[in-house]
Amino acid sequence: MKRIAFAIGVLVLGFSATTAARADYAVVMFKDGTCRAWNEVGNPVQPGWKYHWVHLKSWDFALTKKHYALAHHWCKSFI
Repeated sequence: MKRIAFAIGVLVLGFSATTAARADYAVVMFKDGTCRAWNEVGNPVQPGWKYHWVHLKSWDFALTKKHYALAHHWCKSFI
């Protein structure tokens, strides 16, 4: 019985250690009007930027939001 409990404990610890890391992305607009998908780890170096969307769960979803902003003329162009 102790061996089964130990094996279940090892499996639970193994599964909890393999969970996906959380990576948040954002869509950023710079002062010159260009928009860019951005990883939220650090702030952009260029001054005069602002967020359009934050806490997006994937890079592809951030690119989709960037194209949405371009289609609605919230951004002049994108990088």
